[in-house]
Amino acid sequence: MSRGLPFTMPPVPVVPEGQSHVLAEFDCLDPLLSALRLDSGRLKCTCLAVSKKWLGLGTSAGGLHLIQREGWKQRLILTHKEGSIIQVACCPSDEDFIAVATSQGLVAVWELQLERRGRPERVSVSWEHRGQRVTALCWDSGSLRVFAGDQGGKVSFLRAGSTKLSKAATFVIFPVQTVTTVDSRVVQLGYQEGRLLVSSLSRCYLCDTEREKFWRIGNKERDGEYGACFFPQSRSPAGGPPPLLYCARPGSRIWESSFSGEVLSTHQFKQLLACPPLPLISYRSEPQYVPAQRSSQSIAFSKLLYLGDQHLLTWTDSAIYIFRPQSGQVLLWSEIKDVVDIAVHRSELFCLHGNGQMSHLSLVSAERCVERLLRRDSWVLAASVCCMFPHALVPSRTRKLVPIDRVEHLKTQLSPASHPELLRQLDEVISRLEPLDSASSSRRSSISSHESFNVLDCGIYRVISRRGSQSEEETGSFINQSASEEDRLKEFAFGPEEDQGEQEAQGPEAEHPEAERPEAGLPFHLNLPFGPNQPRIALQAVKDSVSSFVKKINTLQMNTDLWQRSEAQLEVLVATSPSSEDMDHEVCTETENELQELRAATERATLQIQDPFVLMDPAALGDVLREWLQVLERVLGVEQPGSTSEDGPLKEVRTREERSKPQSLEQQQQGEPPLCSSSWEPIGPETGEQPPLPEKENQGRGLEPESGVDPESTEDEEEENAGERQERCQSSPVPAGGGPAGGGEPVRPEPVRVQPPTPLPSDLLGDLTPLATLYLEMSCFRGQGEEPGVLSAAGFLRRYFFLLDAERVRRACLLCHAERPEMQRSFIEAVQELTRSSKVVEVIQKGDLLKSLRGLRELQPWSAPELLAHTHRLYERHGEAAVRSFSQFHPAVTPADVALMAQPPHFLAYLDNLVQSHAEELRLSFLGSLLQSESLRQDWLELGLSHDAPQPSDTLTADGQPRWHSHFFSWGYGRLLSLLIQLPADLSSKETMAETCRSRGYWTGFLYLCCELQQRTEAFSTICRLDDMSLLEDPQVVPQTVQEWKVLIQLSQQCSTEPEPAPPTPNGTSTPNGTATLVNGSAEGRRRQVTPENLTLRLAQSVGPDRALEVLEECGLPLALSPHSALVCELLRVAEKRQRATIQTMLERCDRFLWSQHA
Repeated sequence: MSRGLPFTMPPVPVVPEGQSHVLAEFDCLDPLLSALRLDSGRLKCTCLAVSKKWLGLGTSAGGLHLIQREGWKQRLILTHKEGSIIQVACCPSDEDFIAVATSQGLVAVWELQLERRGRPERVSVSWEHRGQRVTALCWDSGSLRVFAGDQGGKVSFLRAGSTKLSKAATFVIFPVQTVTTVDSRVVQLGYQEGRLLVSSLSRCYLCDTEREKFWRIGNKERDGEYGACFFPQSRSPAGGPPPLLYCARPGSRIWESSFSGEVLSTHQFKQLLACPPLPLISYRSEPQYVPAQRSSQSIAFSKLLYLGDQHLLTWTDSAIYIFRPQSGQVLLWSEIKDVVDIAVHRSELFCLHGNGQMSHLSLVSAERCVERLLRRDSWVLAASVCCMFPHALVPSRTRKLVPIDRVEHLKTQLSPASHPELLRQLDEVISRLEPLDSASSSRRSSISSHESFNVLDCGIYRVISRRGSQSEEETGSFINQSASEEDRLKEFAFGPEEDQGEQEAQGPEAEHPEAERPEAGLPFHLNLPFGPNQPRIALQAVKDSVSSFVKKINTLQMNTDLWQRSEAQLEVLVATSPSSEDMDHEVCTETENELQELRAATERATLQIQDPFVLMDPAALGDVLREWLQVLERVLGVEQPGSTSEDGPLKEVRTREERSKPQSLEQQQQGEPPLCSSSWEPIGPETGEQPPLPEKENQGRGLEPESGVDPESTEDEEEENAGERQERCQSSPVPAGGGPAGGGEPVRPEPVRVQPPTPLPSDLLGDLTPLATLYLEMSCFRGQGEEPGVLSAAGFLRRYFFLLDAERVRRACLLCHAERPEMQRSFIEAVQELTRSSKVVEVIQKGDLLKSLRGLRELQPWSAPELLAHTHRLYERHGEAAVRSFSQFHPAVTPADVALMAQPPHFLAYLDNLVQSHAEELRLSFLGSLLQSESLRQDWLELGLSHDAPQPSDTLTADGQPRWHSHFFSWGYGRLLSLLIQLPADLSSKETMAETCRSRGYWTGFLYLCCELQQRTEAFSTICRLDDMSLLEDPQVVPQTVQEWKVLIQLSQQCSTEPEPAPPTPNGTSTPNGTATLVNGSAEGRRRQVTPENLTLRLAQSVGPDRALEVLEECGLPLALSPHSALVCELLRVAEKRQRATIQTMLERCDRFLWSQHA
């Protein structure tokens, strides 16, 4: 299947010949943001910076994520408490330094200390811009200085106080200095060779930081955000002409200035931007090029960046523009929506969008883009670029990147039914391709420059000679020259790489002797005197990959006596066997009769099921299906051992062949109890790899036990697990009639059949599928006590999966998983076998998670069973990292599927990511739609309360009461727990959830549920024991009547007289006892305590101080108040009197006004 876009494309327009480059997106950073949880509504990426080694991402929570670009692995997280990160800058000359600016005006420099393997250290801090928003950062890498500019126009620099600098060098240096203050907000900063370039809203300034001199660039002012940058004229850092300066001007203009600040010329791009935009080459959408001319564009270039090889980059919120300023040309411009910021490194662009997402773009030539797309097997995109840029592929100089062989192979990967127009255009491009010129071919080997191949429809690789003195038939020299050809064709990977490894693992015993050493000089196209009916004597020259293909060509030196022996063996085989034509005729007649019998039984069962009395009676329906199953077993069932119809010499020959096979597997299985193939083991928590099998299971699979393991140590375990193993094997599918043969041979599990044993007509297959699926669904929900002689549900699934509706089987497996877990395992094994030939499997086996997810996205529209098979492979390979990215496949892959696939902690992370991927106002309703059963809510709640949660000893006392201030502990999945509790539920469910929250110490959820259940006394008691007045700020918790205030005051008095429980054992998360004493002793801490005095003050604010003191007296508590409380009550009395007087005055004025109107 082609890994391209599966729809029919219109003719691809050809771009003008002046266009030679494109912006392409080869990698997807969405899984990276999902793993960092930067794709949620609460946490977003705010800024970015890039260097050769790092990709730095600043977040709204004050964290700086440093991701290693090699492999996209997260290495460090630098946290800041001074606000969100708004600017990041990596040091160009030293990857160990990085500068950040926060929303509160802090500028800090971090030294990562990777060389010494130490912890990152914040070596310099500047509060020079406190209260101002820092708008630009840039590095002076020579002196390790960071320049910062803010919205007020101030520009300062901060020296990195590094241990790499000597003490003498830093003794008299001031770490923070103000450089200048310009007239308006700083838009962009740049530094080069001792000169600082400052671009503000009104003009550009050039500062000589050593001599402290300043120049204005140009005389005309401007009004708006316009950027400026240095433009190196030489690649070498030392020597060469000084860099130029480019400053943006209104109306799509750019000033070109010398290094001294003198304006040399003005470049006008307004009319040049009237050309149509080039499409972005991305897997996300089909490239659309509209050749219609656009109107001229008057754009304000807010920032200018030096890009790649003498290019200038700028952007707006809807497009990216790349210029060649020295020639005054537009290299390209592409429409890309919602661009907020861009960081560049060489020819790579990292774009930050307004929704917090990121995209990784590359500026490449058209031929380089085709070459990279071919390496990623993006066939349709590669073909589209070929047809869009034929002028870039036709010249002979591009043959080194895109040989003709690869373009021809690209053509074979396109479907004529889906892409007829694309194939036609690609044929025209291929006909115009120029071969590699002689000058470049003389530097290559003779084989790699003149030899090529193509793939025939039958699958054979045909070697083509491009020498003028050789003909196509003279291919015998290829046998001696295959080594150099193999080196040239290593980049072609037409088949899975594991095939070669399997062949090498099989050893020489698995290869046929006839194919080891062919006759010297034997041509590749062999016209054998016998047909291909005997696969044992085939050459097997066609392989799944070019490397194995060349390997077989090298071994085509077959001995003559082996050929004679194989022909003699064939003569004996033919002479002792009956006529093949007669046998074929008898087999065909018998097969047709069996299919007719099966068709008749299927039609009869279908008519009987249409009877409502049969359909509504499970017993009658089961009888009809079992009668139909008997015919199905006879026609399409598994052949029983010993039921072969062969006899005579042919049977004797095959018997001798079977006896001559290696018996290692049977020898290893002697004496072992029968094992079921569907035994399942959980996947490792982090690596995602399958854990090693126990020794007894390894032996049951024909594997050697691990060295150093004592066999006697497993005897007790084997006896203890004998009953469990017997139960598992009884529920697992086994071959019909397959029992121990010869007394010692174990029962082998029945393999999954995804293809029918004989070809079935489409109409018969369509009639069989509903009956087979109905039988399986009834078998799933049948009682556990299977009837003797009746095929189990799992056995039926494995034997007749080619007849079943995969989607209905998936739903049945989900519903009956608790009673029949072997059904899910058999179903996953079946769909994985069905999708084994998919291209995505090859990518998954290579271990690249990002490429695997991209390949799955290209398979849209998804089939749920097929996608489920691939997600199982990803989880086995990558574990939790893969599960977190499965939210993008919802609803094709549901939480129920992931719950059966993943371990509980991994499923919890998936569920949290899935819910947080929706907008905040939609999360509650979305989570409710996932709860198809009320029991799921309780299961998920207990799961969230038991993972990434505080210890019970930290939240509960020895007698099960709330521990002081234990509600301040953080819960890893607190957002998910809050949503689960807020969902509508019946009374019993809320009581169960409240008890669960109480037993786990999740007090915020417990208080909410107590208010929902009207258990307000229980809520007041919990608040008093937690001892935090802020809990009463919730409108649902505040006492509504005076009687409730009395109850709360009495409970607070009881809790204050009880002895304080012993503090919990320190475990790294508990609050130390000293801290508690300090908080209690402070004035602020006393005001936050739930005491009768504080409650009386809170009541006084509602009903007045006099009434509050009366309530306190009714509770039998002393009326003595502290001086602070007495002062508050007095102030409340004064405020109450003034309020009454004000109201009385207003009423009197209204009365006089009404009387005056009446008169």
